[in-house]
Formats: sequence, C-alpha cells, structure tokens
Amino acid sequence: MTSRCLRSLGLSLLFICLNAYIALADVAGNLTIVGNGPELTIIEPLARAFEKANPKAYLDIVWEDNSQPVEMVKAGQAHIAVTGTESTGLSATPIAWDGIGVLVHLSNFMKEITKQQVADIFSGKITHWSELGGLETKILVIDRPRNQNIRDTFESQLGITGKIIGAAKVIGSDEQVVKTVVGTLPPLSAVAYLSLSQGLSVVSSGVPVKLLPIDKIEPEGPTVKDGRYPLRRPILLLSKREPHPLTEAFTQFALSPAGQQLIGEVYIPLKEK
Repeated sequence: MTSRCLRSLGLSLLFICLNAYIALADVAGNLTIVGNGPELTIIEPLARAFEKANPKAYLDIVWEDNSQPVEMVKAGQAHIAVTGTESTGLSATPIAWDGIGVLVHLSNFMKEITKQQVADIFSGKITHWSELGGLETKILVIDRPRNQNIRDTFESQLGITGKIIGAAKVIGSDEQVVKTVVGTLPPLSAVAYLSLSQGLSVVSSGVPVKLLPIDKIEPEGPTVKDGRYPLRRPILLLSKREPHPLTEAFTQFALSPAGQQLIGEVYIPLKEK
C-alpha cells in the first residue's frame, strides 16, 4: 500500500471517529483549561477539535508561564488544569506520556549520562565537566520555574526535591532553554532539561544540540512508553471531583481514538493510534 493510501486511510479513520463522537455528544457551555507548560501544543488542537464536535461548547485556554493552574482549579477560576503531578482533592486523568530530556550542546563531549550523574549535576555535587572525564569547564545548570510541573517531576524522580542549586539559571519556555544552550560560551558548558517531545523536535530540525541517553537508554517515544527511559512524566487533566458534564466530555474526548490520534502527533499516547 502506498504512503498516500495509508495517509488517506488514517484521515478517513480519524473522521469516522470524530463523526461517531459528534453523534454521541450533546454538551454545551463554557470550559476553561489552564496550564503553563509545553502541553499547549496539543491542548489547543484538542480543544478546537472538541469544539468542532460540539458546536454548543466553547473552550477558553489560559496559558501563562507564571500561572498556578492547579490553584486556579481549586479556587474555581478554571475547570481543568494540565499538569504532570496529581494534587490532593482533585481528580487526575492521564491522557499521554512525555519524557524529560537532558539537553546539551552538540559539541559537548558527553555521549551518555547516568541518572545519578544528572542528580549530582543539578544538586551541585558535580560542578565541572572534568569530573565526568571532560574538559576543565564549569557546568552552567539551567533550571525551570518552581511553578512548572516539569520541575516537580524532574526533582522528584531524581530524588533532589528542593536541592537544585540556587545559582542555576532559571528559564521558563523550552524555546528559550534551547536558545540558551546553543548560545552559551563555551558551547559545551550548559546543561538543561525540557519536554522530550520538544527536544526531539529541535534535534530533528538541525539545531546544534543533543539529548543524552540516560543509563544507556535512548530518549525516544518507545522507551518512554514502556518505562525503560528513567525520566518520564504523565500528562494529566486535573479537575474538581464534583460531576461537570463538559469537563467529563472533554476528558473522554482526549481518551477517544480521535483524541489519542491528535495527541500522538506530539506526545506518546496512552493507546495505540
């Protein structure tokens, strides 16, 4: 079967799923979804597809680097928070997986790294690349803002919660993280962590950066999905536990074949496309 036929078949199946969802759906009203991380790249198309399937529903997406999405849901200012960690008192539904990539400049001598070495670098126990067999170059550690869920997961999985060095350079967006790694002099000194989906995208586009294998496991979709890659985080939809038809309908759509196919364009879906 030609690639054109396969693409046509895939689109046909997606439209069939959407049409089936439209036939079953009967929801209306306003829904506010909030977040502050890289998940906007998939939440936006999910929201637009949901609105198309439900013409009486309107979804407002509020996405700000310095926002507190979970607190906004708890305070009743939003219906759904997109995050990577559960929160007491809220219902959490996983819709996808994402890895956390460790990013360095392409010229960095490191070919791979261990999970313990990552923890030691970001907690300040290792301060120079020479301690790992490289040049006598001080490591520039790039951290993420405290309110971003990727930071919470990164710290927790490395066992360094609250221990990332205070001298680390804090950067909000993945895009700016990549630019900083590329522009830092000397080029091999910086190290950062970011959404693996974003990291894989910039590497494939030819930006002079690379993602380090961790404990000899390559950072890629299959190893994240089966749990072999040691740094991964779920993408969760958090909402109040009280029944809310529109919240429930959007969550079900994200888990439907059509929703999972959209999610799979960027992240690792829970279900096969």
